Amino acid sequence: MFDFWYICKISFRMDVENLHIKKDENTAQADEMAKYVQDIKKSSQRSGSAKLCCYDWMKGIDETQKPSNLVEVRFKNTRKDFFVNESGLPLEIGDVVTVEASPGHDIGIVSLTGELVAAQIKKTYGKKVPESFHKIFRKAKASDIEKWKEAKALEHNTMIRSRQIAKDLKLNMKIGDVEYQGDKTKAIFYYIADERVDFRELIKVFADEFKVRIEMRQIGVRQEAGRIGGIGLCGRDLCCSSFITNFVSVSTNAARYQEVSLNPQKMAGQCGKLKCCLNFELASYMDARKNFPDLNVALEFKDGRAHHTKTDVYKGILTYQYKKDDIPVFVELSVDRVKEIIELNKKGVKPDSLVGETLTVEEEYTPDYENVVGQESLTRFDKKKKKKKHGNRNQNAQGGQPQQNQQQNQQAHHQQNTNNTAQGQGQKNAQQGNRPNNQQQNRNRHRNQNRNNGNRPNNQQSPNNGGQNA
Repeated sequence: MFDFWYICKISFRMDVENLHIKKDENTAQADEMAKYVQDIKKSSQRSGSAKLCCYDWMKGIDETQKPSNLVEVRFKNTRKDFFVNESGLPLEIGDVVTVEASPGHDIGIVSLTGELVAAQIKKTYGKKVPESFHKIFRKAKASDIEKWKEAKALEHNTMIRSRQIAKDLKLNMKIGDVEYQGDKTKAIFYYIADERVDFRELIKVFADEFKVRIEMRQIGVRQEAGRIGGIGLCGRDLCCSSFITNFVSVSTNAARYQEVSLNPQKMAGQCGKLKCCLNFELASYMDARKNFPDLNVALEFKDGRAHHTKTDVYKGILTYQYKKDDIPVFVELSVDRVKEIIELNKKGVKPDSLVGETLTVEEEYTPDYENVVGQESLTRFDKKKKKKKHGNRNQNAQGGQPQQNQQQNQQAHHQQNTNNTAQGQGQKNAQQGNRPNNQQQNRNRHRNQNRNNGNRPNNQQSPNNGGQNA
C-alpha cells in the first residue's frame, strides 16, 4: 500500500514538472512568434520595403479619410490581392492576417489600408472591377505563422526538384518560382515557355511527388524580372518590381523618337527585352516633334547640299552638315528656318548660303547665389593628394642653376690648385735627389710610439719601462 501511494506521488510530481517544461516551451515559442511578427510589421512600415510598394501619403490625415473595409494584402514577391474586412478588425500596415483562399486559407501581410485601396483597385482592374472580394478571417495566430514558415521553407527545394522533373519529361519550359499557400495544401508553379506546353503529365507527377494541389501559371520574362528584383542602370530598383503592373510593348521606334543610340546592350534591361522606361517620355517627345519637317529631305543652296545629322527636340534645333572645300561644316538651324528653305527648294529657289542663317544661342542663366564653399564641385569629397617637398630640386628648377654652377667652378678650381701643389712638391724632391727628410721621419716615429703606449691598460707596463725599472 505504501509503495502504491509513493509511486503515485512521484508520477504526480513528474507530470507537474512536464507541465512546467511545456509551459516554458510554449512561452518561449510565443515570444519568438511575437518578435517575428513585430519585425515584419516594422519592416513593412518603411517606404519601399516590399515589391510594388504603395506609399500611404494620406496616413494621419483624419479629416479626409473615409471608412473603408477594403484591404490590400501582399504575398510572395509581386503577388497582391484585395480583401474585405467584414469583421471590422483594427488592421495596420504590416499585420499578418489569415485570408480566404480557394481552397483553404492563406497567410499574407497587410500592405495598404484606407481610402487609397479603392484607387489601387481601379489602377489594377480598370473598368473590370470584380463584384466581390475574398474575406479576411482573423489576425494570424502562432500556429498559423508556424505552418506558414514551414511552407516557405519548402519552396526552394520544390523549385529545384520541379525543374529536374520537367527536364526529365523533355518539356520546353522553365520553372521560375514556386509559392506555397499558407496552409500547405496548394502550390503555385510560375513557368516561362515560348510555345504552348502540354503539362498534363507534369501535373500528375508533381501531385504524386509533393502531395499538394498544383496550379500552373505562365508568366513572361518581364514578370520574372519583377519577381526576382534587382537594380537598374539608373541605380534604382527595377520598375517592374517597384510600380509597373501592366506591361506595355516597347519598340525601337520609341528610341528613334527620343534620339537614343540603337545599342542593344544599352537598350535592353535585365529581362533581355527593351527597357520599359523608353515609353515613359515617349508621349512628350512625340508631341514636341509634331511640327518638325521631314528630316530625310536635303537642303539645297548655292554652295551645295546639306544633310541632317542631329536634332535637339525640346529646343527645336536641327543640325545640318555640308562640305566646303572638302571640309565638313555644321550649321544649326531652327525648325521654322528649315521649313522655309524646304518651301524655297520646292519652288526652285536656292538660298545663297546657310552659314549666315546660324541660330543665335540664348544667354545662359546665371544663378543668384555664388558657389562659395564649392558645393557644386563633383570632386569636393575627394581626398587631395599631398605635394611632395623636393627641397633643393625645386630651388634648382626655379633658378638655383647659377648657384650650382658656381659651386662646381669652385670645386674645379680647388682641385686644380691641389694638383699644381703636388706637382711642384714632386719636382722639388726630384731636384734634391729624392733624399728623405730624416727630421720629419723621426718626428712621425715618436708620435706613433706615444699613441701605442696610450692605448694600453694601466695595469700593464710597457716593455721599455719594465726594463728601465729592472
